[in-house]
Parts: sequence; structure tokens; C-alpha cells
Amino acid sequence: MITRDRFIESEGTAFPGKSYVDHLLRHVFNDQRDYLFKEMFAIHRAHVVMLTEQSIISRNEASVILKGVEKVRQTDYKKLEYDPLYEDLFFMMESKLSEEIGPDLAGKIHIARSRNDMGVAMYRLVLREHILTLIESSLQLADALLVQAFEHAETVMTAYTHTQPAQPTTLGHYLAAIYDVFMRDTTRLWAAYESVNRSPLGAAALSTTGFPISRERVRQLLGFHGLVENSYDAIAGGDYLIETANASMSMMINAGRWIQDFLQQATREFGVIRVADPYVQISSIMPQKRNPVSIEHSRSLASSAVGEALAAIQMIHNTPFGDIVDTEDDLQPHLYRSYEKANRVVHLMHAVIQTMIVEKDVIGSRARTSCITITELADVLARDKGVPFRLAHRIASLVAKKCTVQQKEMDELKLDEVNELIGSVHPVALTEQEWGGITCPTEFVRRRKIQGGPNPDEVKRMIREREGKLRDLGVKLDIERAKLKQADDELNEAVSQLVSNNLIP
Repeated sequence: MITRDRFIESEGTAFPGKSYVDHLLRHVFNDQRDYLFKEMFAIHRAHVVMLTEQSIISRNEASVILKGVEKVRQTDYKKLEYDPLYEDLFFMMESKLSEEIGPDLAGKIHIARSRNDMGVAMYRLVLREHILTLIESSLQLADALLVQAFEHAETVMTAYTHTQPAQPTTLGHYLAAIYDVFMRDTTRLWAAYESVNRSPLGAAALSTTGFPISRERVRQLLGFHGLVENSYDAIAGGDYLIETANASMSMMINAGRWIQDFLQQATREFGVIRVADPYVQISSIMPQKRNPVSIEHSRSLASSAVGEALAAIQMIHNTPFGDIVDTEDDLQPHLYRSYEKANRVVHLMHAVIQTMIVEKDVIGSRARTSCITITELADVLARDKGVPFRLAHRIASLVAKKCTVQQKEMDELKLDEVNELIGSVHPVALTEQEWGGITCPTEFVRRRKIQGGPNPDEVKRMIREREGKLRDLGVKLDIERAKLKQADDELNEAVSQLVSNNLIP
């Protein structure tokens, strides 16, 4: 056992101790380096432009400062390593800037600003890009779902409730349902984006500043939609993190459910879908196997993305309402990883769905089994023959039991047998044509033409409508990307004018 004195000797007697460095600061530095470097310098640049325009610093000072900022931001950040001389990445970059322009000018960058509002702004800049990236990927997957749904609007399949064969539907109807859930999750991503894309800058530590800054100008230069107006809220509020986590978590929980379906439908026993060769892996010992690892990894990654999002939410729970490390260095990487993994899931499943082969004969023949059209017998008796519905349901139950006892499918029963069962309960009978319609899954689907039903024409109508809305979302994404680029161009121009010390219009 190491003695206390020897431990203190190895740790050091001043901050930061060796354990603190090895198990916290080094890890925090790496996260800051990997995720926040670019955003840190974007904020530096916008803040200096604003300070100059507000006559808080002179144009000559701004020119020198920004020349230094431009040089330091060209650093290959991927090669940076933790240095115990600096608490974190920001102090390291401030030191490098001081070497370029001197400590007095380097210090002026921090006029009317705090690590508090700067930190939250960086997190928001990173998160908004993660959200937009996932939205973009989601629109690609959504398009693939609609394409396959339209192609299979008439591909009859078995639908399940409680994991048991229930009624016929179509693959198009099923995929359109997945699309609808997926697009609601995409809508949640947009809502999270709107919450995230608000500027906290100018809040400083939490109570703003006595300098005559323009919060609006910094917001504009960084492409934020608006301000987090209340300065205490700007620093203390964490709901934008919860909303961001919930959006990723909802999408991945919902996706995990249908991904599990896909995995089952790709089994040899089900044989409904065939995953394309680029996305299956052959066993190292059993060459007959086509392991759908792309779907397996997607399911696993979806669960991992949910776990990362839950970790972020749990870290916020019961924390003080203020500036705290829980919502800063320790929490943020969980959200970044959640979105990175979610994005991988969406890309993988886009590839699978875009290229999958549907075994129509297999899926169609299975839809003729398990008495899954039996509810149509009750409906025909009640709708067309005037049989009270409860009696009609009882008759349908008798027919289903007869199929089970005789180990036959419905269409294998002779009409005389069916009419005998019907007549034992109610004095009506079916024709051959009526019985044929009742036992046909394709006819079952055709008759379900109520809005939202599986009738092929209705499914195609829904798909066409959704295609238009999907195009609109693509345009919305393009517009948002263009707005961010416009803000970035404006910032670059303002910096360029100051660096050359020309007048800013």
C-alpha cells in the first residue's frame, strides 16, 4: 500500500493534482479539442467584430487581434495534446494568441464576455450542426421508405398484433406507417433545432455587462435565429439539452422497433426480405449463412444512442439552476455521441432499405394462412346478410376453430361446411363468390379503402401526399443551410475588412 506522504508526493501539492489531470482534465481537453475548436474561434471572431463596431475597442486593435486569431485558428487541432501548463484547451489557445499579439490585446477579446456564455454558445453551435446532419440523413431514409412503399403498395403481407398473425395488409401500408412515425421524429428534431439555435452570448457570467455591447449583432454573425433573452436563463437553462436528447432518443427508440422487425423478416424462416450482398456478412465457419449484420449493428447502435441521450438527461436531473459542470464538459459529449450514432443508424438502414429485395411470393403465400381474413367473414355476415354482429363474430369463431381442428386454411374449407356452421347459428348462407372474396387476402385489402387503410389506391394517395411534404422539408433544410452560410460569409467579410483595416460598410 502506498503511504499518504508518498501519494501526496506523486500527486503534487498544487492544483491540478496528477489524478485530476489523468482522469479528468486530459479527457475534457480531448473532448474540447475534438468538438469545440472551430466553434470557439467563430465566437472569438464575431465578438471582436462586435466590440469594434460598438467602439469598445479600436479598429487598429481589432486588426491586430484578428490577425492573431486567424493565425492561431489555423492550428491543426487534431495534433494538440493536453499540457499541464493549461487548465484546458481555451487557456492553451489564449496563451498561443498572447504569444502572437501580446497579453494585453489577447485579454481584450474577453471584454464583456465570460466562459459561461461562451461555453453555452459553443455547445449550441455544435448541437445545431449535429441536429441538421441527422435531419439531412433522415430525409434520405424517408425518401427510400416512400419509394419502397409505393413499389409495394399492392404487395399483400401479414400484419401482426401481439406477435401473432392478425390481418392482411400490404408492405406499402406498413412502410408508410414507419415513414409517418419517422417523420414525426424528424419534426421533433426540427423543434429541438429551433430551441438550440438561440444565442446566449452577451449574458456574460449571468447578469450581462456594463459595456455597451450588441447581443443582436453577435447573434446575426453566428447565424442564431434569436436570443436567449433573459441572461440568467441563458446560463442556467438546460432544457435545450433535454429537448435535444429527447429528439434523438425518440427517433432511435421508434427506429429500434421496426429495425427489430426487419431483422426478423430477414431470417431464413420468415424469408420476407433479402438484404443486399454489400450489407451481409458470411459466417467464418458456416458458409451457407448470410448474416444481416447491417441490421444487427443498426439495432445495437440505436440502443447505444438512446443510452447516450438518457445519460445526458440523467446528468441534468436534480442539478442546481445555474452554471455547473454537469451540463458542460461532462454532459455534452454524450449528446454528440448520441447524434453521431443515430446518424450511423439512419445511414445504414437507408442502404438496407434502398437495396433490399422483397420475396413477394413468400410474403403473399403467408398472407393466406392462419385465418387472417376471418374478420371479413364476420363483416360480410353483418354488413351484407343482416346478421347481428355478435352472432356474426360467433360464426367466424366457429369457422376458425374448424380450421384449427382440421388443420386447414380457410380457403381449403368447402363452402357446404361453412354454410352448415353458419346455419347452425343463423339462417343465412354464402355463395361461392362471397366465400372466395372472404378468403382472399388481396380482396380483404382492397375492401379496406377507408382513409388511412391498406387499399393500394389509398396507400398510393398517402404516399403522393407525403412525397410533396418531404420535398418541402428538403427545401426547408436547404434554406436553413443557406442562412447559416450567409451568416458565415458575413462574418468572414467583416473579419477580412478589419484585418485589412478597411472601413466596414
